[in-house]
Amino acid sequence: MLSKTKLNHLIGLLKNYGVDGCLMGPGHDVEYLAGIKPFADERFRGFFLLSDGRWFFICPELYYEEVREALGEEAHIYKWSDGGGVMGAFERAELDYVLSEKVIAVNDGIRAIDLIDMRSLIKAEYVNKAIIFEELRLRKDDAEAGYMTKAGEIADKAFEEIIKFIKPGASEREIANKIKELLIELGGEELSFDPIVASGPNSSKPHYNGDRRIIEERDLVVLDFGCRYKGYCSDTSRTVFVGEPTEEQKKVYEICLRATTEAKKAVREGITAEEVDKVARDIITKEGYGQYFINRTGHGIGLAVHEAPYIKGGNKQILKTGMCFSIEPGIYIPGKFGMRIEDIVMVDGDSARVFNNSNRNMIIV
Repeated sequence: MLSKTKLNHLIGLLKNYGVDGCLMGPGHDVEYLAGIKPFADERFRGFFLLSDGRWFFICPELYYEEVREALGEEAHIYKWSDGGGVMGAFERAELDYVLSEKVIAVNDGIRAIDLIDMRSLIKAEYVNKAIIFEELRLRKDDAEAGYMTKAGEIADKAFEEIIKFIKPGASEREIANKIKELLIELGGEELSFDPIVASGPNSSKPHYNGDRRIIEERDLVVLDFGCRYKGYCSDTSRTVFVGEPTEEQKKVYEICLRATTEAKKAVREGITAEEVDKVARDIITKEGYGQYFINRTGHGIGLAVHEAPYIKGGNKQILKTGMCFSIEPGIYIPGKFGMRIEDIVMVDGDSARVFNNSNRNMIIV
């Protein structure tokens, strides 16, 4: 059901940023407001909200029943059919709400081709005000934090089990499939994203998406995975060693762990995102591996696995209680190896509340 509290929050943001309304396509913004899951296809769906509080939904006939259930009987829904197409719904909305010449903020759920078609009938000024939608979901309340705590606990339990499965002869795909099974068996509703299992030289690719390599003796394996609980995501990374690591690998692991640990210690209300990034980056740079720290220190997380705030250089956003994000500094040496230790934290006054607590010590299987 549509949350009036969240809707009023968004109306306030529209007024603060000087726009007349917003248009949200299928995605986490609509899920946050009304519980409508972010399944998207080629059929246009859009939630229009005006700063005066009026709102309506344009919906394909195929999804009408579930949208009506989510929004309630009083919702104004323009239904369109596959045979008739969406243009008639655009035309009726324009006649009823006179949207032309208004300034409309558009979220990332709207496809460019749909926006082009819509502009032929609704001649508004469409603007990118991503910051409005970022601020809408930026700070988590107690209930949201509780869901993320549970999602983190499920990921922690999955890690405890998956390390029993990692051994020479197992494939990256087999390990990834086992992670998927564990996350659901342990209480996850679905995956946050497809698990990453990056072994040996593949570990130097932070978002490696292959799965064919077979685990060998003296490999290291980077695991990155998470699940959803009540819609909210977990995301954790751990690095596991198959046999005794080299001296360089031991050194790099210690640096990564120290960078993650110190960055988490730095998290508090009032610090900026770039200052947290700098804590981790300075540690890795001073140890001579700065050129191999190629990612940001962290990304926000909630209903989406990647959202604001982004913990990176140049981001002067001030962190506040309720903001949730990853801490995941890493070192990635091309053609050789890479590693990271990642936790999710929430700003909680003068410290960080940590949602992932599986073993961070060097694990040799």
